[in-house]
Amino acid sequence: MVIVIQCTDQIGLVAKISGLLAEERLNILSMHEYVDKAENLFFMRLEVNKEAEDELFEQKLRDRLPPNALLRVNPNPVKKAIIMVTKEYHCLADILIRNYFKTLGASVQCVIGNYTNLEDICKRFDIPFHHVAFENSTAASEKQILDIIDQYEYDYIVLAKFMRILSPDFVSRFPLKIINIHHSFLPAFAGANPYKQAYERGVKLVGATAHFVTDELDEGPIIAQQIISSDHSHTAGDMMKAGKEIETAVLAQALRVVFDDRVFIYKNKTVVLE
Repeated sequence: MVIVIQCTDQIGLVAKISGLLAEERLNILSMHEYVDKAENLFFMRLEVNKEAEDELFEQKLRDRLPPNALLRVNPNPVKKAIIMVTKEYHCLADILIRNYFKTLGASVQCVIGNYTNLEDICKRFDIPFHHVAFENSTAASEKQILDIIDQYEYDYIVLAKFMRILSPDFVSRFPLKIINIHHSFLPAFAGANPYKQAYERGVKLVGATAHFVTDELDEGPIIAQQIISSDHSHTAGDMMKAGKEIETAVLAQALRVVFDDRVFIYKNKTVVLE
């Protein structure tokens, strides 16, 4: 059983939580915690050896926490995800392979693409593919996507190189449920053509960032980032080729911690309890 807690910090909080677990004869298998002293916030992720037998366990635990605590007991261990793509295959291919071998931490429900380039690989993995072209009205296209999403159960929407800007209205329907991989080390080189921007600036590092999507372009809470070295001999194409590998790795890392309920969000920041 997994227990996830976010609340105001106070003296004796860990003792109260562990005391209740002992009373319920639940053994702690792992416990990760963090306190943001500046915000006086407490974050904890617990794994215990079995399900609570007392149906009132969650309420008992809530009674020992400060008011307005965010508490989740035994979130769905296998999340459901909808993937959105454009033409680039590297992130999608990695997700589909992990999904096939059940190492993704989620079950891919379908793939939605604004081109048909990646339909064949989805068919090979027996994953439904839906094509929605963004040729005329963005609003009409987004309505089509929403109609498709409504056909499935899902916990998260993953933009695996979906190269379209979604409207604030669309994003607002899925608060902190959309995960994007951006091909730069944010906040540097936000927006379009970051590798070209990086090349023209002569940077010595190439990075990638996975983040939650908000109304502000590429400004959502950051989940994971990585960088690799570059030098003066690298062209923009070289940077892009290296970037694709790091994008795949960063997105995989971000999805792992999100699907495993290790990410807490507050004030446009994240706490990741590994």
